[in-house]
Amino acid sequence: MNSNRQPRAALRPLTKALAAAGMAAALAATLSACSDATGKAEAAQAQTQAQAGPPVSAATVVEKQIAETQEFSGRLEAVERVEIRPRVSGFITAVHFKPGAEVKKGDLLFVIDQRPYQAEYDRAEASAKSARAKAELAKLELTRAERLLGDKAIAQREYDERAAGQKELDANARAADAQAATARLNLDYTRVTSPIDGRVSKAEITLGNLVDASAVLTSVVSLDRIYASFDGDEETYLRVSKDAHAGRGVAVHVGLAGEPGFPHEGKLEFVDNQLDNRTGSVRMRATFDNKDRAMAPGLFARVQIGGGDMKNALLVTDRAVGTDQSRKFVFVVDKDGKAEYRAVTLGPVVDGLRVVRSGLKPGEKIVVNGLQRVRPGAPITAQTVPMVATSASGAAKGAQLAMAE
Repeated sequence: MNSNRQPRAALRPLTKALAAAGMAAALAATLSACSDATGKAEAAQAQTQAQAGPPVSAATVVEKQIAETQEFSGRLEAVERVEIRPRVSGFITAVHFKPGAEVKKGDLLFVIDQRPYQAEYDRAEASAKSARAKAELAKLELTRAERLLGDKAIAQREYDERAAGQKELDANARAADAQAATARLNLDYTRVTSPIDGRVSKAEITLGNLVDASAVLTSVVSLDRIYASFDGDEETYLRVSKDAHAGRGVAVHVGLAGEPGFPHEGKLEFVDNQLDNRTGSVRMRATFDNKDRAMAPGLFARVQIGGGDMKNALLVTDRAVGTDQSRKFVFVVDKDGKAEYRAVTLGPVVDGLRVVRSGLKPGEKIVVNGLQRVRPGAPITAQTVPMVATSASGAAKGAQLAMAE
C-alpha cells in the first residue's frame, strides 16, 4: 500500500507548478492586451487633439463710442519754488520752523546775529541826525543872508558861498539818510522770512554756523496749485495746440502711483512753441488744484489728455497683441476654427482696453490667452471668454505698444 501512494505524492508539486505557469501566461496575455488597448486609445486621443488644435481663450472685439485720449508719463512740479538765502552774513542764532511744516508768507525762518547790524544802524542813524541838523542850520543862515543881501549888508560873493554850503550840507544829510536806510535794511535782513506760502524743507545750515549770501538755508515750495509736466507726441500736439494757445481749456487728468485711473482733473496751460526734432516730442504742462495736498513736487504721474469728438472704435485687451519685429498683430479665429495672423495699427488705451485703428472688423473674435501656442493658419480649440480690461498698472505698461509703432 505504501509503495503505490509515493508516486502520487511526487506528482502533486509538478501539477501545481504547471497550473501556476499557465495562470501567469494568461495574466501576461491579458495585461499585454490592456496595454495595447490603452496605447491605441491615447494615440487616438492625441491625434484628435492634434487635429483640433491647442486650447486657447478667445474674445469678441469690443465696439463702442469713445472720446479718444492719450496717456503719457510725467512729473509733478511746484508752481513756485524758492531757495532761501541770507542777504547778510553772520552767525545763525535761531531757527523758527519745523522741517516739512507749512509756512505763510512773512513767517520767520532764521535769525542771524543782529548785534553788529544794530550797532551799525545806530551809528548811521546818529550820523544822519547830525547831518540833518547841520543842513537845517545852513538853511537858516541862508535865509538871513538873503535879508542882508537885500539890505546890501553883505556882498554877493558871501551870499553865494553860503548858498553853496547849504546845498552841500543838504546833500550830505541825504547821503547820511541813505546810509541809515541801508543799515536799517541790513538789520531787517537778519530776520530771514518766507517769501511765499508753502511747505518748507529742512534746515540745510543749523544753529551756530556762519553764513553768507552764497549759502542755501532751506527751500520753500508752493502747495495750493501744482504743475504736471510731460512730453507729448506730434499727434497730440496737432490735436490740442490750437485750443491751448487760444486759452481754451483742454482737460487733463492725472493718476499717481497706487491710484486707480486718473482721479485728479486739471487744465492744459502750456504747450511749447516747437517740437524736439531728436525725440519728436513737445513739452506740455497742466495745472491742478492741490488743496487736499495729495500731490507733491517730484512725484511720478500718469497723464491722460483728452480732446476730440466722440467716435466709434474697436478695442481689445493688450494681452491679445503680439509683436513681430516692428509690427503689432493679433490672431483672429476664422470660420474654420483656425488662427489667422492679422497685422493691426494701435491707438491709446481707453478704459483699460487698447484702441485698434485698423486691421480688425466689428464682431471678429481674437485669441486673448495662449498666444504662444498659436501658429498662423493652424487649427485651435477656442473657448469664448469676455474681453477683460487691463488693470491701471498694466495699462500704463501697455502704453508703450502704441509708442513703439
